[in-house]
Amino acid sequence: MPTYNRTMFFIDGFNVYHAIDTPRLCKYKWLNYWVLAKQFLRGRDTLTDVLYFTAYPPWNPAKRHRHECLVSANEAQGVKAVLGEFRRTKKKCRAKCKKSYLTFEEKRTDVNIAIHLFQNAVIDAYDKAVLVSGDSDIIPSVQAVQKTFPKKELSVVIPIGRRAKELKRVIGSSMKMKESHLRTSQLPAKLTLADGTVLRKPKQWP
Repeated sequence: MPTYNRTMFFIDGFNVYHAIDTPRLCKYKWLNYWVLAKQFLRGRDTLTDVLYFTAYPPWNPAKRHRHECLVSANEAQGVKAVLGEFRRTKKKCRAKCKKSYLTFEEKRTDVNIAIHLFQNAVIDAYDKAVLVSGDSDIIPSVQAVQKTFPKKELSVVIPIGRRAKELKRVIGSSMKMKESHLRTSQLPAKLTLADGTVLRKPKQWP
């Protein structure tokens, strides 16, 4: 009997978001991450899980609502959201003024990806892990899995417009996200959940 690679995707939500947060690509924000992941399966890969790592912006209720709708729509497709958080932090102006100011900084996403990547290797939940990110901060967790579980296959999908040379070098196997992947991975403009809730693509994402 043929064997199949149980394949799990680990999606850095903010890395993907910032890659498509442009005038040309913002129309693709209403992404179906399960369908997007399936486009990067290779050979005998079988998609078992899609983990989507993100956090809700506390400073903008309208933006948070749009994000919550996106997460709910994806959970209805089988995607599992892993939430971090934003925290207030003090930073110093890099300009001549050198004054300090308060801002929000996203926390926990890198840590959450690292923990889930390693934990799922420990419980043997996947044969192949695919990271969707261009962030080199996750390299230590990748190396830990490579060293501890050498039989696990790792790959990376680089978000559109990103290069991620260091990440590609460490992982070895890489794929590039293209506009065609985004175009064919859109959620329906109107989506009705099992409980009757109706979700619609935000008007801000034309």
